Amino acid sequence: MNAYRIILADDHVMMREGIKNMIVAVPGLAVTGETGDGLKLLRLLKKTVPDMVILDISMPGLRGLEAAREIHSLYPDVHVLMLSMHKSEEFLSMALAAGAKGYLLKEDSGDELLQAIDQIRKGETYLSKKLASAFPSAIISICKGTHKSSPDPLTPRERQVLQMIAEGDTDRQISDKLCISVRTVHRHHANIRSKLNLKRTADLVRYAIAQGYTTSVP
Repeated sequence: MNAYRIILADDHVMMREGIKNMIVAVPGLAVTGETGDGLKLLRLLKKTVPDMVILDISMPGLRGLEAAREIHSLYPDVHVLMLSMHKSEEFLSMALAAGAKGYLLKEDSGDELLQAIDQIRKGETYLSKKLASAFPSAIISICKGTHKSSPDPLTPRERQVLQMIAEGDTDRQISDKLCISVRTVHRHHANIRSKLNLKRTADLVRYAIAQGYTTSVP
């Protein structure tokens, strides 16, 4: 049986070494590459495509969220487990929108790492236990893939604008890409917020994830 291949991407050498030691001690798991730079990670993936990338959310060269987006776009079968120091709902939402299948706090990686790898390997999504206890049930259901989408009140154009908002495009960028005025973008934006009764951009991102509109964040 072939080993489950993992690439490590973290600019902290000691952190990377500790994770590597945990992984290689488990039969059936193998570390096939490692790097501390986001751009070098993409170059490494051109040479060897793994089953999983364990990815630091903050790296030189290319940020973890940007790297996750590229991986999800170019290598959709590669699972991404995001390592992060950030406990905020917004970073979790952005990581999921970028295509990550797991979000693990660095402070708990020693305790939960192997469990996260196993769960993601089975096709599930893993969320740090601390975040699972802190966030509302709606977020947890999205992370576990059990969210049931309600009928969507948005028009096709509003869904398109919402996707671009969730992916981080500015109003000007949306205007240019859709060949509409910025004023029209503002109107769509206001209609979306009104229909969904959502005020924060992070809430819009979560809604877009739940409805399956977005798979990436810049």
